[in-house]
Amino acid sequence: MNIHEIERLNIIQPDWRISDLVKDSLNNIAKPLDSLGKFEDIICQIGAIQGQINCKIDKKAVIVMCADNGVVEEGISQSQQNVTAAVAESMGKNTSSVGKMASVAGVRVIPVDIGINCKKNIPGVVNKKISLGTKNFAKEKAMTEKEASMAISVGISLVEQCKKFGYELIGTGEMGIGNTTTSSAITAALLKCPVKEVVGRGAGLSTLGLHKKRKVIEQAIKKHKLKEAEPFEILCAVGGLDIAGLVGVFIGGALYSIPIVIDGVISAIAALLAEKICPGTVDYMIASHRSREKAYDFIIKELDLNPIIDADLALGEGTGTIMLMSLLDLAMGVYNSPNTFEDIKIDAYKKQ
Repeated sequence: MNIHEIERLNIIQPDWRISDLVKDSLNNIAKPLDSLGKFEDIICQIGAIQGQINCKIDKKAVIVMCADNGVVEEGISQSQQNVTAAVAESMGKNTSSVGKMASVAGVRVIPVDIGINCKKNIPGVVNKKISLGTKNFAKEKAMTEKEASMAISVGISLVEQCKKFGYELIGTGEMGIGNTTTSSAITAALLKCPVKEVVGRGAGLSTLGLHKKRKVIEQAIKKHKLKEAEPFEILCAVGGLDIAGLVGVFIGGALYSIPIVIDGVISAIAALLAEKICPGTVDYMIASHRSREKAYDFIIKELDLNPIIDADLALGEGTGTIMLMSLLDLAMGVYNSPNTFEDIKIDAYKKQ
């Protein structure tokens, strides 16, 4: 699909009437009203998305988009591009951080090579490579419109496949050296924020490195004239293939009625782009945790979502989504194996 076809996709709202019925069921469980807090809101949202009161999240996956970013040439990261391939290889073996967490949580990790700067096929990693990384956006646009559209289409098709295999909840993750730079650049351009307010140290830049990162982003925004650009133009100019692929995952969630969990700042900016490109996709999103990156608070406020976990996390790879999925399993355990007031023969709580 090209961007014009993507923008014309029909996003249908979840069935919020089901949400009300799920809330009634929660209120009939032998517990104080609203006592599961935000988790009750999420369970109601999942019911509305799935279109059923007996909603389930038994089968879960995390799609991890892996890609390199040409802007690393500018010295905006303490790591080199070969780290992306090394971590992706670890993901393929299920030995990276997200793989270890997923093994405990009973979640499948689907690592995807959508633009790693290496020519070999990595065992255990889905090969959807569009190019050997992006261009250096300090010198030219990171992606062509065709490349970015292809990446979005990859994300949509992966969700479609997950739907066919019965997955009920999908998390988002990424791996790509330099992607806090791409995500910060998109945030500054898209939300018209001062660069210094949204650019952080990423995986651990020095103060000198942080100043350089900010300068590179400021110059790129001017070079590509992004202050008045459309969201897709911004994505093409300073984004990454991992972000574009995740845009497709969020759009795919809305198309195929699967709730999609936002991880940290990189997947959050992909979520915001998805909402800007295909309005209505936000109804299918769940925010997992508050990212340490400065841009995150601006993004999540624009999406009007509330992350559940606030634990100073900055691990990436989709690990925050795994943590939320584990907590959701506990809450869903209460919902799907209810002990009602009738069962224990006491009067139900009433709203005062």
